[in-house]
Amino acid sequence: MQYENILKKLKALSNPQAVEGMARFGISPENTYGVSIPNLRKMAKEIGRDHSLAQQLWDSGIHEARILASMIDEPNQVTKKQMDAWIRDFDSWDVCDQCCMNLFDKAPMAWEKAIEWTNREKEFEKRAGFALMACLAWHDKESPDKKFLVLLPAIKRQADDDRNYVKKAVNWALRNIGKRNLNLNKKAIETAKEIQKMDSRSARWIASDAIRELISEAVQERLQKRCK
Repeated sequence: MQYENILKKLKALSNPQAVEGMARFGISPENTYGVSIPNLRKMAKEIGRDHSLAQQLWDSGIHEARILASMIDEPNQVTKKQMDAWIRDFDSWDVCDQCCMNLFDKAPMAWEKAIEWTNREKEFEKRAGFALMACLAWHDKESPDKKFLVLLPAIKRQADDDRNYVKKAVNWALRNIGKRNLNLNKKAIETAKEIQKMDSRSARWIASDAIRELISEAVQERLQKRCK
């Protein structure tokens, strides 16, 4: 009953104009209602954590139901099999990123999957690897630098992938790692300079954009303060 009620509520919150806007940003309008993220977060708070309900919502194939599933699932109950199954269903960058930031980066096997997925062929599956790296760098406050240094070779290795949603995620991962602390900032800039030498337009864009932010006064000041 709860599952059906949630789908009814999602449909009631549908916004055709929002769907049109999402389509302009590369999000498929198929099975999409145009429900805002704040509304989904409010629903998730009301529902609470529920692993089996999350799987039901995911299996519905509805865009917003899948994002909601990532918000209510239990990270400790997520399996490798589930993570691999869900990324195979990714058909837009926002579902990919929401799953990584709401759920996958808290799962026990997040670090393993982040590197593994960067070797996938499909665009959103590969994006998931780098989005997961970016989210780990953003949310994981406890892990030591060495865990993030292991991610840099994968970033360099895939920097010549010129597909839009891959290269933007590679860039995102590199920038987020470089904004954690002064040591990782230095290592990320070094990696970016190596990437910049590659004979690839996407690699040069990834590197120059990352360097511009990582050497910026705002980032350097923030890292210096954090160091003190």
